[in-house]
Amino acid sequence: MKAAGAAIAAWAVSGWWFQAPMALLAPWTAIAMVGSTVYQSVRTGIQQFAIIALGTVWASAAMAFTQDRTMVAMLLTLPFMMLLGNYRRFGSQGIYGATTALFVITGGVSSTSTVGHRLLETLIGAVIGLLVNAFVLPPVHLRSVRDRLVRLVRETADVLGTTAEGLREEDGVEKSDSWHHSAGGLTVSLQNVSEARRWAMEGSRWNPGGRLRRVGPMPPPFDEDMRWGRVCTRVLALTRTLKTISEDTELPPPSLDFLRLLSDVLSRAGHICAIETELLTGPGTGALRERRDAAFTEAWRTLGSLTDTFHRQEPSPAAAGGELLLEARRLITELAPST
Repeated sequence: MKAAGAAIAAWAVSGWWFQAPMALLAPWTAIAMVGSTVYQSVRTGIQQFAIIALGTVWASAAMAFTQDRTMVAMLLTLPFMMLLGNYRRFGSQGIYGATTALFVITGGVSSTSTVGHRLLETLIGAVIGLLVNAFVLPPVHLRSVRDRLVRLVRETADVLGTTAEGLREEDGVEKSDSWHHSAGGLTVSLQNVSEARRWAMEGSRWNPGGRLRRVGPMPPPFDEDMRWGRVCTRVLALTRTLKTISEDTELPPPSLDFLRLLSDVLSRAGHICAIETELLTGPGTGALRERRDAAFTEAWRTLGSLTDTFHRQEPSPAAAGGELLLEARRLITELAPST
């Protein structure tokens, strides 16, 4: 709707008020200017105006050189503009050089005043598109960071809970392939958080939105992205080790007592993640933080019991158990309260 409004405003200025000969260029440019962020609009505007100006001048020169012979002018213009449009500095705006050249050539007039009109109409469209995007509900992209981070933490809690529940079952390690697959899906959610963070940072650049309207709560700090990225790495490593144990028949698995305590550790880790989800979605009360601290203390105590059980194992099962213990310790360490 903003792009449509910008196009109508650009046509009103160039076509209805100025009665410009190539008024189409103004609304056409305005539509492309309304981007996902204000910064993107400015960057797009510079790229687009440069390539459109180049296409206009080149096509006009070709028309003058060929004495307004359309076919010959196209042969001299379009191959060059299509190649130039692929230059990376023009980004996705490169195609506009060739399409603008087509407008100019099919217009059939190559006088200096006409070229000036085309450049002016392009500039009008770019300015109107930028102003509309910057001052009419400017996009800020803040909420998606928190939403996607909450989804990542919730999915991490689900993976830990499923793995813990499976380890309590007889021959539960045989299901580790599905656990590892689910843990691998966390990387996709982590990428979504990173993408949302990039949009939030770009959305705040040169954006008057924070002063023109309420934008809601700020997203969690970037350190939280890094922290949960490390947690996901630990979960993935744990499930990969369990998958290796189930597939390698020559590698003795850890004792049942060890796997039972590992299940308790993972269950408590999942409980911490569930509380962290509440902290991210709610006001973060003191009672909720106390629950999280108590859950971490309990998880660390259970990890101590797991360590004692590991020391009592036979040498052969201890090989696989040692890697599981190391990753479990790293996981609980990463889940330590940050605030």
